[in-house]
Amino acid sequence: MLASRRPTTSSTWQFVILIVVVMFTGLSQGLLLPLLTIFLERMGVPSDVNGLNATALYVGVFGMMFLVERILIKVGYKRMLLGGMIVVTVALGLFPLFPSIGVWFVLRIIVGMGDSALHYATQLWAVSVSPANRRGRNISLYGMAYGVGFSFGPLGINLLKISDAAPFIAIVCMFLVVILIVWWKLPSQQADAVHGAERPEKRYRRSYQWAWFALLPPLLYGYMEASMNSNFPIYALRIGLEQHWISYLLPFFGIGGLILQLPLGMLSDRVNRKAVLISCGLLGGGGFFLIPLVGDNPWAILVLFMLVGGLVGSFFSLGLAYAADILPRAYLPSSNVIASIHFSIGSIIGPNLGGLGIQYVSIGSMFYLLGIWYILFSVMGFRFRGKVREAA
Repeated sequence: MLASRRPTTSSTWQFVILIVVVMFTGLSQGLLLPLLTIFLERMGVPSDVNGLNATALYVGVFGMMFLVERILIKVGYKRMLLGGMIVVTVALGLFPLFPSIGVWFVLRIIVGMGDSALHYATQLWAVSVSPANRRGRNISLYGMAYGVGFSFGPLGINLLKISDAAPFIAIVCMFLVVILIVWWKLPSQQADAVHGAERPEKRYRRSYQWAWFALLPPLLYGYMEASMNSNFPIYALRIGLEQHWISYLLPFFGIGGLILQLPLGMLSDRVNRKAVLISCGLLGGGGFFLIPLVGDNPWAILVLFMLVGGLVGSFFSLGLAYAADILPRAYLPSSNVIASIHFSIGSIIGPNLGGLGIQYVSIGSMFYLLGIWYILFSVMGFRFRGKVREAA
């Protein structure tokens, strides 16, 4: 049986498998964040402590990002993907066995480390093989796959009707299937060819110098994603929405992003990526200010979630595509590390600021802060002059 294993040589099928991996990674994150927030809220944990615990996942992502480039060069794409998925699967299976805030903090760090490894490998693979005239579209497909998983992950909350362990069992079983597909069908591929001869420190410094604006969207996206999935359940419960509305409303934020992900990516290919980012930041930031104004009306929240999610849901993928436009090819691994570190920093800051705001400022402060950050980003964009660079 082992002798009959034949990895696919089709680049199209390889891309499809990578998209499936990303989708299930998004599914696990989209479920884990609000699910554990609900459990901790049940335990009577204060919102600021709840938010702090939620950041553990991104602490793991952040710490791992200082190692992923070297690991990828040493083991290649396939082994890095498999290692990341196995780590995530084992950690997810342990959550229901150890219902403790301290153990969950550690397990979230472990999940973050696994997510970091597989995200880095898939992002770099997708960016480096995409031609410039289709880069926005291809990376948008990557973002859409993650968005599909992340958006529908909260629906797993409804499995709590069966048992508290049911959502974890379901996602572990799905991951096991994907691990088998990756091991069976993806070929081994090294990442050495995308690296230049320059020292990593020089690539990092120049990536910041040449593409700082393009590397900010992952920071905003991480802040938004973690804040929404960690703080919105608290916000919803405290304004009087029933628990099932959390599982129904959160996906619509992602659905909005899915609807506009590909059109915005294709538009950025044809027009100007910076202009698309600035426009979406201004409109999306304004939309965040409107959400607290509709109170506990779930249908109004749903509509605003779709609109705002559609505008800012492409920020991570558009930022990567814009950085790839500006930077030399040999700089893409380093810029992806920076983007992922920015995503992690935003994800750590988001739940903490949101939780503190809900606890000590106002119930709607999480949305006001989100609006301020996106509008500020757009204003900064008017000062950025992106030029296509060649290594010197």
